[in-house]
Amino acid sequence: MKKCSPLTVAVATVGLFVMQATVRAEAPAAGAAPHQIGLIDMAYIFKNYEKFKDQTAGLQKSAEEAEGKAQAMMEKGKQGQLQLQGLQPGSPDFTKIESELIKLKNELETFRQVEQQKIVRQQADVYKTIYLEVQDVVNRYAAYYKYTLVIRFNRGDVADAGNPQAIIQNMNRQVVYYQPQDDITDPILNHLNEQYKKTAGAAAPIKK
Repeated sequence: MKKCSPLTVAVATVGLFVMQATVRAEAPAAGAAPHQIGLIDMAYIFKNYEKFKDQTAGLQKSAEEAEGKAQAMMEKGKQGQLQLQGLQPGSPDFTKIESELIKLKNELETFRQVEQQKIVRQQADVYKTIYLEVQDVVNRYAAYYKYTLVIRFNRGDVADAGNPQAIIQNMNRQVVYYQPQDDITDPILNHLNEQYKKTAGAAAPIKK
């Protein structure tokens, strides 16, 4: 009978130990809940959430109104420049209009800075509000349907990309493959839009 060398026995023992350890690691713990991963396209949610579209439209209107006021101030400045052309430099009227134009210029610059900062703050508040609303619905949806993890992803397809930048962006997506039922974007968006239409404070059941 051929005897095994101590080295052969040691290698076989180590191999058996590694195999058993791997099996134990891969086997789910007794009683542990299975992982269920969901995916959500946040960019798609923001683009198609009616409340976000309405609020951004409101911001756009405010920006256009502010620009209209700025244009009116600029037009007033142009009229003042035309008046200066018909006056003698150094005359009382010239000096008066020149001072008014300098004051108007400073007011215009201040107005634009203040309005721009206000729009930026309002825009940030809109994004924050909408994100928190989406997060709340996702949390409740995940708790109800037993999702253990929800990951942001881009549901766009590389085949649908029409320019090099979009192709590269889609190719760099972290999620390469998923099953359609893993994508919870549509039920989340539908629930958000239904809530917004009802404008009800109470949280309604989330449809899957």
